[in-house]
Order: sequence, then C-alpha cells, then structure tokens
Amino acid sequence: MAVVGNRSVAALLDRLAPDQRAAATAPPGPVLCIAPAGSGKTTTLVARVAWLVKGGADPAGITAIAFNKRAADELDGRLVTTLEPLSRGRVRVRTFHALGREILREAGQPVEPLVDRASLLRGLWPSAPAAELRRLETVISRLKLDMRAAAADVSADPEAGPRAQAYVAYEAAVADTGGLDFDDLIARSLALVERDADVRARWHARCAHLLVDEAQDLDRSQLDLALALAEPENRIFLVGDDDQSIYGWRLADVRRVLELADRLPGLQRVALTINYRCPGPVVDRAVRLVAHNHERFPKVVRAAQPTAGRLVLAPLPPEPAERVRRILATWPADDAPRAVLARTNRELAPAAVAALEASRPFRAAGVRLIVESGLVDELLQRLERETASSAPLLLRLGRLRAAIDGDVPRRGMGPDDATNDPDEPTASEVAAALLGWAAGFRTLDGLRSAIEERRNALAVLRCDDAPLSLATAHGTKGLEFDDVAVIDMDAAAFPSARSLAEALEPERALEEERRLAYVAWTRARHSLLLAYDPAAPSQFLLEAFSAEELGLD
Repeated sequence: MAVVGNRSVAALLDRLAPDQRAAATAPPGPVLCIAPAGSGKTTTLVARVAWLVKGGADPAGITAIAFNKRAADELDGRLVTTLEPLSRGRVRVRTFHALGREILREAGQPVEPLVDRASLLRGLWPSAPAAELRRLETVISRLKLDMRAAAADVSADPEAGPRAQAYVAYEAAVADTGGLDFDDLIARSLALVERDADVRARWHARCAHLLVDEAQDLDRSQLDLALALAEPENRIFLVGDDDQSIYGWRLADVRRVLELADRLPGLQRVALTINYRCPGPVVDRAVRLVAHNHERFPKVVRAAQPTAGRLVLAPLPPEPAERVRRILATWPADDAPRAVLARTNRELAPAAVAALEASRPFRAAGVRLIVESGLVDELLQRLERETASSAPLLLRLGRLRAAIDGDVPRRGMGPDDATNDPDEPTASEVAAALLGWAAGFRTLDGLRSAIEERRNALAVLRCDDAPLSLATAHGTKGLEFDDVAVIDMDAAAFPSARSLAEALEPERALEEERRLAYVAWTRARHSLLLAYDPAAPSQFLLEAFSAEELGLD
C-alpha cells in the first residue's frame, strides 16, 4: 500500500507545473502561496497535502480551511480520492464557521439556536430603512470580529453612538434567545482557543499542518484563529491572491495578506505564475488593468496558451436588455456554460428579461424581476378600487402612477421608499412598468393574463441547472465559464459610483473595484466580451485598452 501510495504521489507531483510543484513541496513552516486566477490553486493544495502525508504527516493532524461550503466539498472530495491509496486517515476539511462550531461544540459550548441576524434586526427596528439595517449588520460584524468589542464595554462607553448602542441592544436580544449568531462561531471559538490551554493543545494537534484557502478574504478574527491554531510551530500554508481581494464589505482587507510577514516571521512566499483558464488576450488585459493598483504584490502572470481564445470589445447601446439580446443572438443555444455578469443585481434584471424573451433557460440567484413583485398585484388591486373601469386602461394607469408619485412615502407604496432593498422595485417603478406593459392591451383582464403568462414562463425558464448564468461579479468568485460577457463596463456603473461615493477611503475602494473587474474578466475559459457605451466607457477599459482599440476619438 505504501509503495503504491508513494508512486501515486510521485506521479501527482510530476504532473504539476514547476511553480505548482515548488509551492506544494515548500518546506513545512509559514508559507504564503500567491495563486492568481486560473493558476490551479486547488490542485496545488491537494498536492501539498499528499506530499505531507507521503512524508509521514498523520492525516488526523492536517486541517484544511476553505472559504465556503462549495469549496470545502470540492477540496474534500479531491483529497479523499488522492489520499485513498496513500492512507486510510482523512484530512479535516472545514469552512471557518464549521470549524468554529466544532471547536465550541466539542468544548460543551452552545452552538444553537443559530440566530438569523437580518430577521432579528428587523424585529428590533421594524420601521428602520433596509439600507440602515444593512449598515448596522456591518457595524455589528466589525465590532465583533475586527474590534472584538464586548457589548458590556460598549455599553459602558459614555460616547457610544447610536449604532454602537444598537449593537448592545442586538447582543442582548441574541442572549435572550440562548443562542448565537454566525459571527459568534468565529469570535467565541477564537476566545476559547486563546484562554483554554486544554482546548488549545487539542486543536494544535489537529492542526499540526494547517492549510488556509482564500487568505486574501479573511477578516481579522478568522486570521487570528488560523494563526492561533498554527502556533507555535507555524506549519501553516496559506493560499490566496491579493489581486482577488473583493470582499471589503465582509471585513476583508488586502493589507492583511500583504503584511502577513509581520505576523509570521520567516514566512516564505511562493508564487504561481501561469493562468491555465483564460485566453491569452484576457490574461494580458486583466493583468494590465489590475497593475494600476498600488496595494498588491509585484507579480508576473502569463497565459498557458497566449494565442488561444478571444477578447471582444463591444460598443453597444447602454440599455442592458438590448445588450443581452445582442449577446445571446451570438451564443448558440446549447449546454455550454456561459455567463452574463454585471456589477449589481439591479443591472441584471433587464438581462433576465432578455433571456426570458429569447426563451433561454437561465439561473439568476438574487435577481428579481418587476413582474415577480407583489407590488404588481397590489397596484392592480388599487387600480380597480381607485379608477373608473370605463376609462381607457392607459389613462387609468397614468392616473394611478401620478397618485403614487404624489403619495407620502410609506413601506411598499411610496416613490422613494427607503425601506425597500435597493434591488427591489419601488411602487413608482412598478407603476411605470405597468404603463409600459399595458400599451398592447385594452382591458385590465388582458393585462393580468399577460402578467400571469410571463410569470409561468419565468417559473419554467429560471432553473438552477441552466447553462446560462446571470450573476454579479462578486457572485462568480471561484467559478468559470466557457464564454463570459460583462455588460456594464460604463462610467459610473463599473466602478460603482455609489460605492466610491460612500467609501471612507475612495482610493482604496477604487482599487477594490478594479480587483472586482479583474475577477469578472478572468472567469472566461474561451471568450470574454466587454460591453460598454462608447460615449462613456469605464475608466477600467481606458486603463486596459487604448483609445484606438475602444474606437474613441
């Protein structure tokens, strides 16, 4: 068995590229593996574990931490297959939250009920605007995970502001449930490891070799937990890419990985340099774009096949639905995985309409169309109550819209309804859409029938296994597709003018937006299409391409 295992590991290492092999076989100790998009980081992680086991490491003393459950399941499956001829033991593969839960549960600490933060906040402040509740969620996470602030200490601070006081109220409400929230799985397990020598010793043994994926996306407490588990030998292997740090709103900070050597003396940095996923032109321009950032490691990234695939610059009308109609017309209606990407879900809604009109099955998590909104039914009922049935349908809808625009804003019915999610339509927007839909109908019943027909078609075409994905750039991190179209490479859309305006550090926010564009572009295996308004192209296009290439004067 050992001979077969050693041969299988040798064969695995022989299949690696030189840069991957150098990373996988780096001497045990603190190692940071810089893994650009498409460079084979999971392959390198699997090879690293196999090399450790071949060298005598007990699988029970190896822990790998992935960023999310999907990544953890993929890594676990590949490790089981790879290690089967080598060892009967199994490596522990967890997400940070699953690991925190395991640490707490084994120590007899409560791990349920797990409180849904959004629901609890809505219950505490039912009239608060949704935008404010989202900001409060971030404040709570920052206090728990970045500042590690106890509610009692915040409460005792005479200068605590309204959001800090809201944190105290929230923590009291969580305590009343007898449970904890998602962040507590990290915060409480970290505190337990730090204060309890027995827990710390037990988990040090299980993390004698610790591998951490997506290191650039860790918040402060996640990184603190990883380093606490790796002490004192610090046989920790972190994999990440500073150019793909895009979760600042989740408390990630690219400086954390850039300054890792300050916390891990003797840190060895190894770099993967080949992008095996993307066409050569895509790699060239994506790297040219992200090189405008200052907060990054200097690096060289090359395409495995420099002349393969294609990159298309597409100056198109700025209306998203029309852009997608034209793009879909160039893509065969087959089972090849393809993606239409945008900066926000709101910009994807018209894309979903275009896919619906083309009868193309699609997946679009988080994207809701106006026709799906319950406000459609509410406004049609209001139309019946408040307007004369004898009047023409368009006139009735026009009067209704005017009345809505004149309403005092209230939840679900005001033109500037601040309590709604920004990706959800306002009553005024729904009324405007109804006016547009009604142009082809003489009666309210006819309009209602058409709406029901569209909803039925949507129920059929929106499916989780569709080959066409409509997604935000954030939503495709870690994924890849044969063909990718980014439909909003326009000024003010990408980079997001709103994100820059709201940022405390606009320059750093701009760099994260640039990294986000880099992530979006590098999802493509065969072709990348960048749609833009030639009258107002994104500054990112101006950084990656010449004015002549963009067709600008």
